[in-house]
Parts: sequence; structure tokens; C-alpha cells
Amino acid sequence: MTLNALNTATAGLKATQAQIGLVSRNVANVGTAGYVKRTLTTISDGPGNSGVATGAIARVIDGAALKQLRSETAGSAYTATVSDVRSALDTLYGTPGGADSLDGTLNRFTSALQGLASDPTSAASRATVLDAATTLAARLASAADGVQSLRTTMESQLSSDTNGASGLLASIAKLNVRIVGNTDSAAIADLQDQRDEAINGLSGLMDVQTVAQGDGSVTVMTTSGVSLVDRGNAASLSFDGRGTLSPDAAFSTDPADRGVGTIVATTPSGARIDLIASGAIRSGSIAAAVEMRDGVLPEAQRQLDDLAAGLSRAMTDTTVAGKAVTDGTARGFDLDLTGLSPGNAITLTVRDATGAQRNLILVPSYQDPAPTVSAAQTDDANARVVSFTIPNPSSKDPAALRAAIGTALGSGYGVSAAPGGASGAVRITANGGAGDPTILAASAGVTQVASPADTRSGKPQVALFVDGEDASLYTGSFDGGSQLTGFAQRIAVNGTVRNNTTTLVALSASSASSDATRPGFLLDALTTGTRTFSSSSGLGGVSAPISGTVVGFAQSIIAAQGQAAASARSLDSGQSVALSTAQGRFASQSGVSVDEEMSNLISLQTAYNANARVLTAARDMLDTLLRI
Repeated sequence: MTLNALNTATAGLKATQAQIGLVSRNVANVGTAGYVKRTLTTISDGPGNSGVATGAIARVIDGAALKQLRSETAGSAYTATVSDVRSALDTLYGTPGGADSLDGTLNRFTSALQGLASDPTSAASRATVLDAATTLAARLASAADGVQSLRTTMESQLSSDTNGASGLLASIAKLNVRIVGNTDSAAIADLQDQRDEAINGLSGLMDVQTVAQGDGSVTVMTTSGVSLVDRGNAASLSFDGRGTLSPDAAFSTDPADRGVGTIVATTPSGARIDLIASGAIRSGSIAAAVEMRDGVLPEAQRQLDDLAAGLSRAMTDTTVAGKAVTDGTARGFDLDLTGLSPGNAITLTVRDATGAQRNLILVPSYQDPAPTVSAAQTDDANARVVSFTIPNPSSKDPAALRAAIGTALGSGYGVSAAPGGASGAVRITANGGAGDPTILAASAGVTQVASPADTRSGKPQVALFVDGEDASLYTGSFDGGSQLTGFAQRIAVNGTVRNNTTTLVALSASSASSDATRPGFLLDALTTGTRTFSSSSGLGGVSAPISGTVVGFAQSIIAAQGQAAASARSLDSGQSVALSTAQGRFASQSGVSVDEEMSNLISLQTAYNANARVLTAARDMLDTLLRI
């Protein structure tokens, strides 16, 4: 009996010592990132379970809390990136109404026009208008450059994040191999900490989920189901970045058309998966960077391009509203298309035989064949777009112009000269046959000046702003590519007007210097004239074009960006709270509590003292027996 007591007490001391050592290790690692609390199990041992032995060291893990932590980590990284970009974008436009803001600069320009309209003979007023116009063009270009700089930053971040994610995947696979091949429970616990820390880091980059395997390894995949790590095998991620992005650089599933980088996962078997094209990454900083680069920032560029285009065309174009006519069998509209230029879209609102209503947009071009134009590049992203070739210039052969329109419209429509109208006046009718459409409305925006040098035409329109790339007239042409794309960066003041400021007033060579017609027209075109702005600008709701003044559109841009930035900051703040809560929950379950460890230490000390006393008593008994 004495020997059994000695063995039991000795085993108890060893087990207690091991547990005290583990408590000490827990306390020492209270501030160590990624360290999870350890416990040491004891098992019965010896004859009749009279003794005790130490079992395996295990980590205290709350699986649900860990899953939530990773989800909130991905969400927090996503909202933080969105908030940073939205705030930077808001800063680019300036404080609404501020002197250096986008709308403030436009307001100074309209005020200068108002001053010139009040005193058209003033050379100082003309100079003020030119200075304000130059400042406005530079302000637009600066904001557009800033947008592209943000896109380039997102491209660079995607490259960095992809490299980081690929390295973490490789590290997780290696740790899987080491864990499976190890038999030391203490070493395994340390490796599991390292693996969890790597997965948590990966969660900040993309949304991932894990599945524990029976051999101790884990499988890592995106929440969309793309496998990234399977035991010791990891996919490698690559990003083919494009450096500095231009306004026309866009994502496409066709590599030949893609102007930005994409993330490709290459599996150990050699299969390649485009993670961006497949939408496999839905959260984390990578998903946010993709959304900013390919969605939010291009939309911001489109807003600036639309503003620049509206500013330019408001001063050179006239909006032709169709005059309804009835030829006895079908309803139609007369449109004066004299001077129609490439990009001067003709919009017909039609209703088909099923009752569905939709816009049909005809886009003229000097090219043959005419370039293909997507609806997203027009004012209405839901319209059906047909491009067609017109004579160069269109006024050279009105009959050929009408024929081109008729060919573009196809069957169901009739095109003829408008009776009693100008040579460029066109009558468009629906034939009225079974299944033919009904024309509900017709309009067009027609450029009234022939070139930037056409300043004495007798019309109030003048090309004050031009396409600075080659100082050409802005008409919205698609010949040689979309003239709209990147126009905000290229917009410039017309050199012909700059070199002769009287063109701001004189409609013709015989015009009086006191004629306020042109400056009054330019002012009204910006402040009261209604224009249609693209649905792709994102300001008119879901895929809806918006109508308003140029000044009002500028104000809408700033208001929308300010609201979006405030919403992003609010969302990020809420997500930070959610992440903090998830971290607290995980720490309470799996982190080290000094108070709890001290309590455990007291209990272990008591057990140690008890075992020591048993050992002392057994030794005394044995000594007594030996002396008998």
C-alpha cells in the first residue's frame, strides 16, 4: 500500500507540475498575437487506475466565434477600403459651394458670363470669362486625373494583396503538412496557432471559409466555393497589373479587350480560374479594390466626362424636339437635322406591338462601316443603339442623309423630307402595319458650329470649349473611339476665342460690340437650358437618364459623392464595432484570462501540496517499517 501511495503521489506531482508549467506559458503569452489558450488533460494510469498521467495539450477554440471573427475581418477590410476611396473622391470635388470646389468653379464661370451679358463691350469682362473658363477646364481635368490616380492606386493594391494572399496560401499548405506529420501535441498547438493566424490574415484580403480534415489539416476555400488549399496543396495567385490606368482602361472577360489586371488562381493540377471574372471574391480588401477600380471610380469618371461634354455641347448644340405630324396612316415626327455631326444622336421613343416602350438611339458616323456603339456609351443604357454612316458633311447631300437614316431604321419606318422644312429637315414615320412600332417622341442634339474656328456664323452658339487632344470640335463622336471617354481630362478653351475675345460677343463680322445675344445664350445654356445626362453616371437611379441644367448636374455630382462618402464612413464605423465585438467574443472564449489562470494556479498549488504531503507521509511510513 505504501508503494502504491508513493507511485500515485509521484505521478500526481508530475501531472500537477506539467499543468503549472502550462499555466505559466499561458500567462507569459497573454499579449502574444495569435496565441490561443492551452489546456492539459490528465488520464487515469497504473493498476486499477490508481495513478495519473498527462494527456495531450489542446487549444481552447470556439469554432463559431472564430468563423465570425474571420467574416467580420473580411467585412471590415472591405468597408475600410471603400470608405478611404470614397472620402478621397469626395475631397477631389471639394466642399459644396467652396471657392475651389467643382461647382464653385463653375459658378464663377457663370457669374463671369452674367457680367459679360450685362456689359458686352467690356474687354475686362471678356478676359474674366476666359480666365474663369480656363480655371474651370483645369479644375475638371484635375478632378479626372485624381480619379484615374485612385484607380491606379487600386490596381497597385490589387497586385500587392494578390501577392500577399498567394504567400499566405502557400504558408497554410506548408503548415498543414507539418501538423499532419507531427506527434508532439505542444508543437502541434504552436503550428495550429500559426496556421490560424495565416488564415485570419487571409480573411482581411478575401472572404474564406475552412473545413477541418480528420488528419488535422484544413481545406481553405472562398465563400463562393473555389478551393484554394487542400491539405498540402495550395493554389498560386497571380495578377497581371497594367501600371497607370487611363480612362478607357476597363475590365473585360475577353483578355484582348481587358485594360486592367485580373487575379488568376492556378491549381496544383494546372487549372486556371479567373477569380474576378467569376466573381469568386466577395469581401475583403481585394473585393473592395475591384469594386472601386471597375465600378465606383469609372462611374465617377463618367460623371466628370458627362459634365465636361454637357458644358461643351451646351454652347455649340441645339436640342431639336420632334414636331408631331400625322400623314393619315401613321404618326411621325419632323426633325431639323441640318448640320448633323458624328455622335449627334437621334432618339426615338417607340412602343412595339407588345406594348413595351423603349428608346431607339441612332448614332451617326463618318466611318464606313460605322463603329459599334454600346448603349452604356449613350444617354440611355437600356436603349437599342444603331450606328450608321452619314455624308461628310451631312449637309452636302440631305437625300443621302435621309437614306442612311432609313437604312438604319429598317422596316416598319418611313423616312422622307419634311415638307416646307429646311433641306436637312427629316420626317420619320411608322408605317402602321401589323407589328410595326409606334413612335411616341423624337429628339436630337445637333451641333450648330462647323469647327472651333466657326465663330462668326451668325448663330449664338460658339465652341468655347474644345477637345484639347487635337483642339477639335466636341460632338460626342465615336469615330476612332468614344470622344466622351476621358474628355474631362482633355477639355480646353478654344484657342480661336482666346486669341480674339470679341468672338464672345460678335455673332458675325457685322455684329455690334454691344450685342449681348451670345453671352446671354451661353449663360442660359448652362443655368436654365435642360439637357439629358447619361444613366451610366449613376445619378438618376438605376439605369435612368436624368435631365437638368449643367450647373444642376455639377451640384448633383458633388452632393452624390458627399453622401456616398458619408454613408461609407458610417458603414465602416458600424463594421468596426462588429469586428471589435467578434474579437471580444473570441478572446473571451479562446484568449488567455490572467484571473482565470491565477485561479487555476491556486488550485494546482493546492493539489501539488496535497500530493507532496501524501508523498511525505508514505516516506515516513516506509522509514518506520524499515526501522522495525
